[in-house]
Amino acid sequence: MSQWKQIQQLEMRLLEHVDYLYDDNFPMDIRQVLAGWIESQDWDTAVDDESMAAVMFTNLLSQLEKVRLLEQNFLQRHNMKIIQQQLQLKYSTNPAVMARVISTCLREERRILSSTCTQEQGPLEKSIQNSVAFERQKTMDNRVGVIRSSVQLMDQAVKYIEDMQDDFDFRYKTLQSRDSSDRNSDIMKQEVPRLQEMLNRLDFKRKEILSKMDVVIKEIDDLMTTQLSPELQDWKRRQQIAAIGGPLLTGLEQLQSWFTLTAQSLFQIKRQLDKLGELVVKVTYESDPIPLQKPQLEERVKYLIYHLIKSSFVVEKQPCMPTHPQRPLIIKTGVQFTTKVRLLVKLPEVDYQLKVKTTFDKDLPPGRVRQFFILTNNTKVMDIEDYSNGCLSVEFRHLQLKEKKYINGTKGNEGLLSVTEELHSLSFEACFTVQGLTIDLETCSLPLVVISNVSQLPGGWASVMWYNLLTDEPRNLAFFGNPPRANWSQLSEVLSWQFSTFAGRGLNKEQLAMLVEKLLGQHASCGDYQVSWSKFAKENILGKPFSFWMWLDSILDLIKKHLLPIWNENYIMGFVSKEMERALLKDREPGTFLLRFSESHLGGITFTWVEHNDNGDVKFNSVEPYTKNRLSALPFADIIRDYKVISDGVVPENPLKFLYPDIPKDEAFGRLYNSQPSKVHPYIHTTLIPISQLRSNASTTSPAHQSPEPPMTPGEFDMLSESLCFDIDTMSSSYSE
Repeated sequence: MSQWKQIQQLEMRLLEHVDYLYDDNFPMDIRQVLAGWIESQDWDTAVDDESMAAVMFTNLLSQLEKVRLLEQNFLQRHNMKIIQQQLQLKYSTNPAVMARVISTCLREERRILSSTCTQEQGPLEKSIQNSVAFERQKTMDNRVGVIRSSVQLMDQAVKYIEDMQDDFDFRYKTLQSRDSSDRNSDIMKQEVPRLQEMLNRLDFKRKEILSKMDVVIKEIDDLMTTQLSPELQDWKRRQQIAAIGGPLLTGLEQLQSWFTLTAQSLFQIKRQLDKLGELVVKVTYESDPIPLQKPQLEERVKYLIYHLIKSSFVVEKQPCMPTHPQRPLIIKTGVQFTTKVRLLVKLPEVDYQLKVKTTFDKDLPPGRVRQFFILTNNTKVMDIEDYSNGCLSVEFRHLQLKEKKYINGTKGNEGLLSVTEELHSLSFEACFTVQGLTIDLETCSLPLVVISNVSQLPGGWASVMWYNLLTDEPRNLAFFGNPPRANWSQLSEVLSWQFSTFAGRGLNKEQLAMLVEKLLGQHASCGDYQVSWSKFAKENILGKPFSFWMWLDSILDLIKKHLLPIWNENYIMGFVSKEMERALLKDREPGTFLLRFSESHLGGITFTWVEHNDNGDVKFNSVEPYTKNRLSALPFADIIRDYKVISDGVVPENPLKFLYPDIPKDEAFGRLYNSQPSKVHPYIHTTLIPISQLRSNASTTSPAHQSPEPPMTPGEFDMLSESLCFDIDTMSSSYSE
């Protein structure tokens, strides 16, 4: 079943999340009519390959055109034509952006589907969903709208005061121009009280508009302090969670709208104050409120504009190597990485080009030995992007780090922290003038891990996960000097995200229960235990030469490269102890087997099957784990199909009959078999056969796994070769972990 068909079968609550993914950047109509074709393309790779993205963009338009021409409904054909035109306008000059949009939508769909495997959401995802509640956004929209309306009304009030003042000024100057002999006339006696009344009204209106400005400025100040700033901090926190595999990061466009509307209100008030200043030059009087109150109001407005724009300078895309798009915030020396910053305020004018400069490790903690500098051009000019609604942004696509050389000839880490525990940061600075106000901008990336070898990538990712799970501090580079503990309820959720992000399906409660027992020991699944950083990523598992995270990450890598279809079909039980494995299999039909990951090998998968002897005894057999080296030569589904066991010269047979609990093997794996016998080729087909050897003197009653046996003798091999027209792989043997 296609991913899109699975999406359409979800309950309404989850479909609302799917609906949130699609907008004008990638209309749901396209997802619907081109579902199969879209899912068959490698959008992840196209994100960082512009030529590939260009080809796929052209192909998408071609596919859409074919569907449009076959459409019988005139309205649908018209809508598709409009969509084609919009896509060409948006992405013809930058098709990689389209690839990124589609890749993100597909990934988030997989995450939503994965969440259905878990009966309830984890605490992190609940908090994220609560933070983007519709009611809160609605309240914010209303409040920003009320402020904009109030500012517009003040515009009308200032214009009314200007007209009133012009009338007063004309009458006053007319009176002054009269001859002195006319000043005691009855007309003059009537005009003077009238002018005094006009001046009183003008004074009242001036005080009234200044009072209204004071109220609106206070309202904007309160909006920025109590709602806008928390919304921005909430978005930054959700960016952290999204970086480590959490829910799709949304809401930046909404934030940009709030920031821009608030800035427009402040700029408009500043113009109104400037206008009042012009009016004072023409007409002023004793106790005029404008000279008394205007300077203070102007200072408050400038202060709010300064801090609003300064806080709107954000890192839209955290630093990431194109070669590892799902593991941001890890940078390898000598490898290009990308990052992007955006100004959320749409500026009315900028006096000159807004240049952004990047600096690496601007403020390092004391005692840090490893230091780096940016090898490539570190300055670029911000530009307006068509799809960013007119806001300024800049993307650095070719940044590269190099480690500094040291006078004493040494380099590297001489402190207590490992290379992957050292945190670094990338700073962004800019300065510009808007409406006479000079603003210094500065922001920084989330803490980065710098590695010099790809083998350090798993350790680096452990650090990135731990930091962004446990703190919302944007720049605590000394975090791993004393790292806090993590609650298992939170950590398990992040670990499940790793599987949904990398492999398309997260972990269920049973799998997570086995993991916590492996990490913390028996009965750990009964409570919300705390896990130390050392226990998670530094200490070796008891009796093993690797840590818990290294073991788990090797499984992720194995799934992604060799087991993805089988994992996504939910055929791999994966994380199950040997004791639980035997309990599940003992009452099943002979030949029933299950698939689990090796506990003693890095990146290994094994299968165990059950046999029943004539006397009723139960026997369990486990094959030696298959690792990536062996799976590169033979797909795992084919191994299950062709697996054979030979015992004391008996013609081998496949002992695997039913996938636990009772699914016939070929029914489960049939469509995943890769190598099918040819029916037209004139030659005899040959197949690589995985085979294990069992001895008759081995115990048939012991529930323990059989021990590895030596390779077949030449006589046994000749006998087997005569019986089968196959190439034989004798690397596999019955195995005990």
